[in-house]
Amino acid sequence: MNITITTPALLFPAISVLFLAYANRFLAIASRIREQHNLFNKTQSPVAKKQIESLRKRIRFIIAMQLLAVIGIISCIIAMGLIFFGLQTYGNIMFGLSMVFIILSLLASVSELLISTKALNIELEDMEAR
Repeated sequence: MNITITTPALLFPAISVLFLAYANRFLAIASRIREQHNLFNKTQSPVAKKQIESLRKRIRFIIAMQLLAVIGIISCIIAMGLIFFGLQTYGNIMFGLSMVFIILSLLASVSELLISTKALNIELEDMEAR
């Protein structure tokens, strides 16, 4: 299957929205870590302590999401360049790789969302216990 140079270019609008969502997640988690830090320093709360590992995992997944998305967009740009220079087969392969990286980024996003949900349940359980 031959693709044209415009096919990889179709990913660019989606990638900007993806990065915006990922940046918002990072800012939210950074804010949450600061809140938990203050809470833990004041109260030595066991709930805050439970959240620490969850926050660490979430940071790792957010970094992975962003790195995979960056690799995906770079692969997409390389695919466009290869197609432009007439290296269709290599361009097709590189475009396929770019889609794989973006899919991996989205899967990391789902994993981070699941961890986030567990963290929220810890907070809810604490509220129910009081």
